[in-house]
Amino acid sequence: MTEPRRDMRFFHLSPDVVAPLRSGLPEVAVQTITAITAEVPAYTEAFAGELGNKIEKAVRAALGTFLELVSGGGGADPGSPLAPALEAAYALGRGEARSGRSLDALLAAYRVGARVAWRELAAISVRSGQEAPTIAHFAELVFAYIDELSAASVAGHADELETSGRVRLRHLERLAQALVAGDPEHVVVSAAERVDWPAPQTLTAVLAPERSAHGLADLLDGRTLYLAEAGADLPDMSLLLVPDAHGPARAVLKRRLGGHGTVVGPARPWLQARTSLERAARAFRVAGPPVAGDVLDTEDHLVALVVTADSPALADLRAQALAPLAGEREPTAAKLVETLRSWLLHQGRREEVAADLFVHPQTVRYRMARLRELYGDRLRDPHWLLTLTVALSVAERSGPAPRSGSAR
Repeated sequence: MTEPRRDMRFFHLSPDVVAPLRSGLPEVAVQTITAITAEVPAYTEAFAGELGNKIEKAVRAALGTFLELVSGGGGADPGSPLAPALEAAYALGRGEARSGRSLDALLAAYRVGARVAWRELAAISVRSGQEAPTIAHFAELVFAYIDELSAASVAGHADELETSGRVRLRHLERLAQALVAGDPEHVVVSAAERVDWPAPQTLTAVLAPERSAHGLADLLDGRTLYLAEAGADLPDMSLLLVPDAHGPARAVLKRRLGGHGTVVGPARPWLQARTSLERAARAFRVAGPPVAGDVLDTEDHLVALVVTADSPALADLRAQALAPLAGEREPTAAKLVETLRSWLLHQGRREEVAADLFVHPQTVRYRMARLRELYGDRLRDPHWLLTLTVALSVAERSGPAPRSGSAR
């Protein structure tokens, strides 16, 4: 499209043509404002308040600037009268963004204004005896001028969104950092209020690979908080704090996270989000990164998390519980441990133990006979059964039975 300033440099209306246009300008402004009010619902109420005066002045100023341009009022620099109009249009765009509105209404107002202003100005030109080519060229200038103003408003709107968006992201990041650092309640609440972040009932910590965390955040609740680095001991993992993912919403969250190798902590009151991260981090350290894009739900691994809370104590408990097997050959000890774990799990039901271990029930009978020889009455002692159950609940991660003495 032809730039209006280039056209205006070579096309100036004579004073006798501009004079009737200028005298008719107040009525043109009234007609333009009336049409915008009627055809753009978003501005109907705006014109009734303080903003109405500003918009009315903007319309009159824009029309006046246009006549100044086409009359050659810019002197040696015909583009100079356009600068204030563009600045005003730019400011209008920024104002719409600050008010949380899209540009739809403003651009619609520009279109309506251009149509009505051209209709009224053309009528004046016809009455003043202007020739058809002059009026046609005049029309091109009107719509090119409106295009310039529209472009300036679009730029202002985009710049304001970018600026305010960056500021808001920084504030949200500081809020997330305050939560995971366990800052005092008044500090965290103040940080949430500063960014106008509506506090949820709960927050759920989600550890996600850095490569996919940002994209996942876009799929979740719009209040989700994001930290690019979850912590020094969580390499290549980012943190998402997801609002109100408790109850039935947890299943929905896990479906959305599927395929990305995430760790989901428990839902906690939002001011206690740090405890959700702590459990997710422990699960990550105990189980390692989820494989094949699985979702590791800490609620499914509470036993492992509990019994591994004190690793040295667990090692001591395991050594104590499996001490009777210390004299067995290593392959034999491993089979006995496997059988004992299944026997405890299935409460001594031999057929189920055999099916679990893919062995004959007679093999189970033989191994349990040997275990009763080694443990004696302790296999009927509730305290010892509890000790064995806890010790063997994570036996896969704890290695083979401890060795002492010589092999038999």
